[in-house]
Amino acid sequence: MEARITELEIRLVLQDELLDDLNQIIAQQQQQIDHLQQQMRYLQERSVGPEQSGRSLLDEIPPHY
Repeated sequence: MEARITELEIRLVLQDELLDDLNQIIAQQQQQIDHLQQQMRYLQERSVGPEQSGRSLLDEIPPHY
């Protein structure tokens, strides 16, 4: 009986560690999603702005020319 309790305690600790790892991964992924959304908003605003003034980003000459 004591061996079974010990085994269950070990499994519980391993599950807790796994849960903590998964929570960290989810938090990192959410930060990446937030950053990508911010970049998308920036690019959308940037691409809309020149079109309103009659210019397109495709018309701009790259800096190396």
